[in-house]
Amino acid sequence: MTGGSYVRLEDVARHAGVSLATASRVLQGSSHRGRPEYRAKVMASAAELGYIPNPHARALAANTSDTIGLVIHDVRDPYFALIAGGAIDVATARGQFVTMACTYRDPELEARYIANLRAQRVRAIILAGSAFVDAATSKAMTTELESYYNAGGSVVSITRHRLPGDCLVVGNRSGAADLARRLVDLGHTSFALLAGTTRLVTIRDRVAGFKKGLAESGIEVDPAFEVSGTFDHDGGLRATQQLLASGRLPTCIFASNDVMALGALTALRRAGVDVPGEVSVAGFGDVVMARDFVPTLSTVHLPLEEMGAHAMELALRDERGSSPRKVTINGEVVLRESTGPAASRRRR
Repeated sequence: MTGGSYVRLEDVARHAGVSLATASRVLQGSSHRGRPEYRAKVMASAAELGYIPNPHARALAANTSDTIGLVIHDVRDPYFALIAGGAIDVATARGQFVTMACTYRDPELEARYIANLRAQRVRAIILAGSAFVDAATSKAMTTELESYYNAGGSVVSITRHRLPGDCLVVGNRSGAADLARRLVDLGHTSFALLAGTTRLVTIRDRVAGFKKGLAESGIEVDPAFEVSGTFDHDGGLRATQQLLASGRLPTCIFASNDVMALGALTALRRAGVDVPGEVSVAGFGDVVMARDFVPTLSTVHLPLEEMGAHAMELALRDERGSSPRKVTINGEVVLRESTGPAASRRRR
């Protein structure tokens, strides 16, 4: 019954083989909770069924808590730092407190954090970060969220449209496809993809969208130019160093997020490769550093702070709507100094 329909006190009593009154005394914290063996049965049944005591459910439904749980992949990543900042600004203005947890893209750790937030009876849970390609790894987390949501809690996710609650659906595929088209318009026909981890749905969608945009012009990516790495600056640096070591470079490198793209720029600068004179580089997200780096980074702009703010506003709605809201956030291609027209002299 866990993760399914709402679990009632009657369900726990029936499962434990005790009276409704006994189950109520045990779970409501009465000083007369009955025999130890009955208490053990009730607690075991409540845990197995995913039951949340009625006072908890009423507190969630009434939004009496002033704490919101914010679960992100990595606060060190400026993408998530901007989202978190936007969310916290709204919460602070509304007199709410934010408990933030970083999962470092570990689905098991994510599930444990959600279980902990649920136990703390937070008013709402916001998840900012991609789902995992392997649905089995997210099962425990989804079960926890469904139990929390069915008990009256508010859930808001960014990019995870299959979870209960409201969702900000980010146009990762469409944004990457638009970027690919703009780069092809500059004359590029040879591309490398720095994919980051392939376990994340967001990265899979960005890579798929970029390839789709190229395919419209009959361009395919050489498998030797598809390089995976950690989803950070060092990952982009090492992936680009791998390309450099091969003795072959494309005319354009697309990294699936900005911090990897900045790592690529660092590797090219250290190797004496002119950007964009020999190789163009583009990312995705438009973090602040993308605008301050030299050269400034071409990317797909996402309104990251606004996304965090909107997610928090949904979480703090006075009434949780009967029909979850799906809000689409589309990216906008921004070409800056790191990309330029392709030329035959750039090929190596």
